[in-house]
Amino acid sequence: MKKHLTKVVLSCLVIAGSLSSCSKSSSSSKNVSRATGWKINAKEGGFEYNSDFKEQETPPGTVFIEGGTFTKGKVQDDIMHDWNNTPTQQHVQSFYMDETEVTNKMYMEYLDYLKKVYPPEDPKYENIYKGALPDTLVWRNRLGFNETMTNNYLRHPAYAEYPVVGVNWVQATQYAEWRTDRVNEIQLVREGFLAEDAMYAPINGEIEGTFSTEAYLNNPESVYQGQIDSLQGKKKKDSINTFAKRSSGIIMPEYRLPTETEWEYAAQALIGSREYNNYRGRKKYPWEGDYTRNGQRVGRGDQLANFKQGKGDYGGIAGWSDDGADITAQVKSYKPNDFGLYDMSGNVSEWVADVYRPIVDDQISDFNYYRGNVFKKKAIGEDGKVQVLEDKIVYDTLPNGKIVAINLPGEIKEVAIGEEETYLRTNFDKSDNRGYRDGDAGSSRFFERFSDDEDNNRKMYDAPRHKVERDSSGNLIRQYDTSNYRTSLINDEVRVYKGGSWRDRAFWLDPAQRRYLPQYMATDDIGFRCAMSRVGSKSKSKNKTVRHKKVR
Repeated sequence: MKKHLTKVVLSCLVIAGSLSSCSKSSSSSKNVSRATGWKINAKEGGFEYNSDFKEQETPPGTVFIEGGTFTKGKVQDDIMHDWNNTPTQQHVQSFYMDETEVTNKMYMEYLDYLKKVYPPEDPKYENIYKGALPDTLVWRNRLGFNETMTNNYLRHPAYAEYPVVGVNWVQATQYAEWRTDRVNEIQLVREGFLAEDAMYAPINGEIEGTFSTEAYLNNPESVYQGQIDSLQGKKKKDSINTFAKRSSGIIMPEYRLPTETEWEYAAQALIGSREYNNYRGRKKYPWEGDYTRNGQRVGRGDQLANFKQGKGDYGGIAGWSDDGADITAQVKSYKPNDFGLYDMSGNVSEWVADVYRPIVDDQISDFNYYRGNVFKKKAIGEDGKVQVLEDKIVYDTLPNGKIVAINLPGEIKEVAIGEEETYLRTNFDKSDNRGYRDGDAGSSRFFERFSDDEDNNRKMYDAPRHKVERDSSGNLIRQYDTSNYRTSLINDEVRVYKGGSWRDRAFWLDPAQRRYLPQYMATDDIGFRCAMSRVGSKSKSKNKTVRHKKVR
């Protein structure tokens, strides 16, 4: 009996020892190259890499959307007969999306930052802040009294958690770029690459310039207008500058507008209607069922979104409101969909990244479909380094005369790609791909096939061409295109917006419905939310299933 017990104890010790050695072996092996056998992250020097990286963390304000396959453009009703949402099978990679629309409070933080870092009273900065301001005049109506919203909606605390409106597509994309830099800035502070209060230095006027993610990754010495040395944190080794890289694993991908495909996939939230590897039935709205009212026991009969009930009915009769709102509603007023996203139908429609076209060319792409790619590269200076716009601000005058800053001081200069990048390639052959396979002989017709005008000869659509010019005194001259021979309102500056709003009837609540508007225009019923691509695994670690078992 004692011999048997002794054997059992010895066996356990051997097993424990082997497990311990395996653990030590696995932990040390990740710091040894499988290619060369050299040490990784050795104190003597050599290759440095974040071997401890687990997975991308969820960015602030967002929820995780696991990618998959779905039928884009599938609607139950098409009473408009637009023929612009023909069903196509698409696959979407995993990504993150804001759980709510960007609110007035969130956008006000952006405006406050711009005002402090780029004071509008300084003539060279004047148009940075002004160009980011939402258009509060969108609330005005020739036969309606809406001045209360005009004066209060953006700034009054009563509307703090309401979705921001009056923001055009260009402004929305610039907000996303600003947000990327602020999130990565605090990431570097948290990881010790920047000093604890480094991000407040530009706001408090202690230094000029600000933080740009791309500038930091490509030319870190240029960040904060070359004053980054004084703002480095505990990672700085003695007098040696230590900078994070993409391989450090702490720099997040950019915030951006979601693509139309991502937005529709996230709004549908078909994960709640799946059975094994198939979707059950058809889902008309982001919630279950074919009706806009709650059918559950608690809250039965309540509307599930904020939309227009009928002519002259934006919320119901007093004391028994159908949806609790007449204009927009505070975010999170209604239940989220199965992904945890709020107001994917109703409240406000939302800008997405895509250039609008009536067709979706799934013959060319059925993976992360997106129309709007303009490929660029970083400009390289004579010194061989990436060019940073130190003091130069690049402005653009939109067709409606609004001036917006395209590049801020301290950002990377980008230029269109050329033959160096496209020669003998099969996947792309030019920089601007917004009109790819939409106007060429392989996909459709030109509106002026035999024209001598090269600009027109390759375009399918003939939109109005308004012009904004300046006279010798610098005054804006706005010229309207009065031609009667334009064929459509569609061009490469027209963007898609999705989802019904407080102004829309229930028909538009279907996530597959799509509309468009010029990217420089803003309304009182279009807002936006941001998205971010997921890098690495398709699903989160805790949700992964074991796909391979070791056979002994």
